[in-house]
This record gives sequence, structure tokens and C-alpha cells, in this order.
Amino acid sequence: MKSITIKGSERESVGKKSTKALRDAGMVPCVIYGGDQPVHFAAEEKAFKNLVYTPNAHTVVIELNSGKKADVILQDIQFHPVSDKILHIDFYALKDDKEIMMEIPVKITGTSPGVLAGGVLRLNQRRLKVKALPKNLPDFVEANISGLEMGNKLYVTKIETNNFKLMHPDNTVVCQVRISRAAMKAAQEAAKAEKGGAKKKK
Repeated sequence: MKSITIKGSERESVGKKSTKALRDAGMVPCVIYGGDQPVHFAAEEKAFKNLVYTPNAHTVVIELNSGKKADVILQDIQFHPVSDKILHIDFYALKDDKEIMMEIPVKITGTSPGVLAGGVLRLNQRRLKVKALPKNLPDFVEANISGLEMGNKLYVTKIETNNFKLMHPDNTVVCQVRISRAAMKAAQEAAKAEKGGAKKKK
């Protein structure tokens, strides 16, 4: 999985006043959990642009001014209800030998016979929850639609998993090929024409 580097400064004071001052200066207060003790730091809001405002999944390397480095994933993020500014971010420290759960984007591959026949592909799950060791986290989960005819569904059990597990019930539908209105209308008109032809023959 691709990684993004974010540079930050460790925080000594984590009170409300210092937090407000940070935000007023365009900084985002953050915490790294999962280590021996939480690490509080702050970074410029624009540093998170490629992490937050993207459909892709990334791991993160936090580089602090104290010389500390940490491999993490984004765990939780808070936005301002009106301005949508980032208020706070929680990260979780990665350990090479410990599995983690992360939501990974779904990537459609293959060509569906049902879509070629006029059906409409509907993506029910844009992201899937994956459990894996950090080194085995995929950039995306492939959903191959080559076998989907009109009206078929692709269940999570049909997704190929390589060194990772999908944390969803077996009946979870990843995507499906639905009959389009145009295809339904054409089928109805064909059925009417067939009925009319049969009546004439009589």
C-alpha cells in the first residue's frame, strides 16, 4: 500500500486554549494511539489534503520535529459541522506483526455480459473492511464482474483475497447488474409485438 509522509510538531500543552490557538493558526491537533503511550502532535491542515480528500487508502508516516517517526493509519477524523475544517485526527500506530482493520476502496475489473446487453452496473460497496498485517494491506480490492449477467449480484464471497480477510457477512453484495429502464421497455415492447404476432397467426 502507498504511504504518505506528514511532518508535524510534538505538543507539550494539550489544553483547550493551546488547541484553539493551534486551530486559529491553521494547524490540526492530532494523537497517535497504539504505542506505549499516546503521542500528541500538530500539523498544518493542508498537509492532510492527499490523505483525507481522496478515494484512495494510504498508510501514513508521521515525522515529528523531535526526530520521532511513526508508521500509522488514520483512525478517526472530526470536521467542523459548518465550515468542514478538520478539527482533530486520531491515528493508530502500525506494528509489523499485528493485524489491523482498514477500509479499502473497491476497484471494478473485467467486462460484464449483462452490462454489454444493456444492464446497469450498481456498486453497492465502494469500500470494504479488510483485516491484514500492515505489509499485506492492498491498495484496492478487485471486484471482477466478468461473470455477471443481467440481474446477477457479486457477493463478497466471490472476491479474491490474497493475504487479507474481508470482514463482512457472506451475503454482502459488492455490486450487481440491474436491468435498465430502456432494456425493460424494449423487453416489454418485444413481448407485446410477439403477442400481437401470435394473435395475427390465429
